[in-house]
This record gives sequence, C-alpha cells and structure tokens, in this order.
Amino acid sequence: LFVFFFSVGYSAVALNHVIDFTEKKQEIVKPVSPSELFPSLPIVQGTSKRIKVLTRLTLVVSDPSHCNLLRSTSANIRLYDIIAVFPKTEKLFHIACTTLDVDLVCINVTEKLPFYFRRPPVNMAIDRGIYFELLYTPAIKDSTMRRYTISNAISLMQICKGKNIVISSAAERPLELRGPYDVANLGLLFGLSESEAKAAVSTNCRATILHGETRKSACGIVYTVKKPRKVEEEETMLPACKKAKTQT
Repeated sequence: LFVFFFSVGYSAVALNHVIDFTEKKQEIVKPVSPSELFPSLPIVQGTSKRIKVLTRLTLVVSDPSHCNLLRSTSANIRLYDIIAVFPKTEKLFHIACTTLDVDLVCINVTEKLPFYFRRPPVNMAIDRGIYFELLYTPAIKDSTMRRYTISNAISLMQICKGKNIVISSAAERPLELRGPYDVANLGLLFGLSESEAKAAVSTNCRATILHGETRKSACGIVYTVKKPRKVEEEETMLPACKKAKTQT
C-alpha cells in the first residue's frame, strides 16, 4: 500500500489510529514509531527526498464526556502529529469547532448528516486554524455513499465557502487510492473551485501539519503587520515643497 501511495506522487502519509468509544473502552496508546515499521523509507517519486511518515489520532465521539479525553493533559496525545475528531451530533460538532484543541474535524460522508452546518461554529473553526476533512474512498466503494459524500460536502461548502478543506483517502487497499490530480478533480464535484481543490490536497494539508506542530509545542506564530499611517502623519512627513503643492 505505501509503495503504491508514494509512486503516485505523494510525499507524506499519516498512520491513523482510530478510537471509537461506542465499540468498547479504549485507551490512547503511544503511536508506533515509523522507524519500527519502515527500516528504510522510500524516496518520493521525482525527487531525492525520503517520504515523511506522520502519526494521527482520530477520536469518534458520540457523547460530550468523550471530549474530556482531549481536554486532559495526556502525555500520549502529545506524541501524535495530528489530532482529529469525528463528531456524531450537532452539539459535538459545535464543541469541536469552538473549544477542542484539535487539527482536523472529520465530516461524515457515509450517511446523511443528522444536522445542518451552521455558520458561527464553522467560522470560529476557520479562525482557530482548524481544517475540515472529507474522505473520497467511500465515494469509490458504493454509489449510495457517493451521493451522501457529494451532498454532505456541498452542504459544508455553502457555509465555509471552500476554506480550510482537506481531502484524504483513509484507504486500506491500493485500489482505493487516487493520485493528487485525480483527488483535486473529485474536489470539483464537492463544490470546490479549481484552486480550492488543489489546495485541499497540498497547501491545506501542510497547514494542518503545521497546526499540529504548534499544538504539540504549545507555541504560536507571531507575525507583524505594518500599521497604515494616518493622513495627518503622512502630511507631517512630507517635505515643505510637497506640502505647499498638496495644500494648493
């Protein structure tokens, strides 16, 4: 699977560890080190760089009490590169967008959503640097899930306007994988523009990884913005000859 994954043009992959509290009581364990799975990482096609293997934790939450695990200072949570949450209800979706310290909010694409997306929590998630994940593999497997995938994706696009979208596979077999350009074309069916679809498989993915790095280090990014001068300040900075011209 991984050999095929990187032969189609990808340069990074996330090993996903899913915890579903509805199945049985599960604990967050330490992620498996990529060096244990791959003694020698393959080279990215067309480059001389080795691929990047990330660790990801996805929590499927169906009750508000499940979110307490993310709020706790668990040492194992900090070991994962990406933290994702899969909310099952509208209330949990609102909590994930507004309060939880995560990198991704997963959108259900295998069945009809039991709620409608609302603008306030979605906008707050965008402001916090959180991205929304859409899976394309279910749309390949089954025609019914394909309808749900497109319908739920379009509903999200009407609210977020194509911002902060990540399209991923969650593939378990090579036949379920598609190349980056094919995935970007699928993004057009989801209601994304051409530039937004390309960003969903490139720049937005890198931004998600960066968001995870800042979360793990408990540090932010500081940037400066040049303050625009007022008209009065600009006039005082002008030479006397230019002042006379502007006054006339």
